[in-house]
Amino acid sequence: MNAHAERLVRTVRAECTDRMLIAGEQHLRAVLSEYVGHYNTGRSHQGHGMGLRAPDDAPDVIAFPGPAARIQRRTRLAGLINEYRQAA
Repeated sequence: MNAHAERLVRTVRAECTDRMLIAGEQHLRAVLSEYVGHYNTGRSHQGHGMGLRAPDDAPDVIAFPGPAARIQRRTRLAGLINEYRQAA
């Protein structure tokens, strides 16, 4: 369990908190809350045969690159992190 916690802390520091100036405890809590939302739903994870999928992707759909006009970008943490999804 300790290894999982250490990996999460290292990932949060590398992708989030080392790249911004934290102004206080309340700001840190808001930043971490936003990042955890991204980490659990929008970020791709490798696993189960090294497939690269976001957690809410349908398991039976194979994603093919689409035209750039059909891709939507969602910024998180004031543009520090971007999430990309296909437009409906």
